[in-house]
Amino acid sequence: MTLTPRFETAIKRFDEENSHDPKRIEINGASQPYELIYSQWLTDWVMKLAPEASEELRLAARSQHLCRWMLPRDKYPMTRPGYLQWRETLKKFHAQKTGEILRELGYPEDTITRVQALNLKKNFPHDPEGRNLEDALCLVFLEHQFAELAAKTSEDKLIGAVQKTWKKMTPQAQSIALTLSFTPSDKALIEKALAAQAE
Repeated sequence: MTLTPRFETAIKRFDEENSHDPKRIEINGASQPYELIYSQWLTDWVMKLAPEASEELRLAARSQHLCRWMLPRDKYPMTRPGYLQWRETLKKFHAQKTGEILRELGYPEDTITRVQALNLKKNFPHDPEGRNLEDALCLVFLEHQFAELAAKTSEDKLIGAVQKTWKKMTPQAQSIALTLSFTPSDKALIEKALAAQAE
């Protein structure tokens, strides 16, 4: 598909916003803003899964965690209901920020509504583009975040996290996930989680 200059400007605006993330990650020896890198990981997976992804899906991928650090987890009760409230508020926050930027750039309202619907995971799992985005989110988690979580989480909770992630993924994404590089201990834990789920 042909990408418009407006699309390129939107991506730059999203990246500019995410470049202010105070959380840092080291990439190739250089310190980078975490959410900036995260959005690039997510975009990369969306494009691997759907090389002909629509402009709306690409915009949603790049803005899915837009300015996430502005709503830190510890501002909500450290309970399961508190976590769910935080996640729901985040989705609305990301969609709102995304809409504001797209509106500034002159995108039509139907495009903005579609991108926001993907941000908000509306009609999941029946929306094919929503499924693509969810697959990408799950693959980013397994490839880039799982090891860190495994280092600080009990085995029972980790097994539960793997099983919940697996249920959200399409068979295509599940197959890809099994080809990712994991440490032997992480791979064994994932295999244990999937074996228990299959029983």
